[in-house]
Amino acid sequence: MWEYSVNFGPKSDELASCFFDSIRKDILSCNGVVVLSKQKEGSKIVLAVDEAFRPEIELAVLRSVSYAICNFFKADFLNRHLSLSNQDEMSMTAFKKALINFDKETDYFLISKNLSFDGNLFLESFYRFKLPKLRDKWQELVRLANENRDYLVSADAFNDLLKFLIDNLDICRDEVDVIEEENERYYVCEQGEKQEAKGGSALISLLIDLSPQKINFYYKNETHATDLLKIIFDRRLNLLLANQNSRLNSNVTPLLR
Repeated sequence: MWEYSVNFGPKSDELASCFFDSIRKDILSCNGVVVLSKQKEGSKIVLAVDEAFRPEIELAVLRSVSYAICNFFKADFLNRHLSLSNQDEMSMTAFKKALINFDKETDYFLISKNLSFDGNLFLESFYRFKLPKLRDKWQELVRLANENRDYLVSADAFNDLLKFLIDNLDICRDEVDVIEEENERYYVCEQGEKQEAKGGSALISLLIDLSPQKINFYYKNETHATDLLKIIFDRRLNLLLANQNSRLNSNVTPLLR
């Protein structure tokens, strides 16, 4: 049997739970065992699989480690160092999410070069001591944005940069559907599966993560979320005006743009 553990700090319960959820299915599919324990001093994930499945699970661990660092740690890094305070909260959320996903392949490569699969992994220590080049790369992105903050005061300039970042993300999905419910809540349908309803900022963050080729947006009202989506996804967004009682399989009227 190959055994491995991933350790988290005392304030990382959400991160540990996300990591556990992301890797559990892979390990169980290989008839392995995975356990998450939470204590005051921190959380710990212990896994064990037959040696024959080790290469497959190493890749799963790498994906989960990379996701954790490039989302949780990078988000914290941007929140602490990015100094653009002139934009509204939804636009800034979209901007940070675009930066998180920008050039993600290089981020993953730098992580993979330094990740060891022998013994135990202390995630925070690994990030702090093994990935200085990764943080240098992030710092360069932040530096460029901060140095151009006066230029980015203009909404048009800011939106142009945001659209550029999103246009340069790899396409991860062919097509998704978005349906507006009441009170500016939205849910995403992908391959017949309906996700939990989200507010405008959470919706935009999810769509940037998914980076679809086409978004069918069934909406009821013009909102800041729809206006921002029209800007950043442009031709990939297919706006459809839905009747008040319509759902995905109801009649919808395309909105001429």
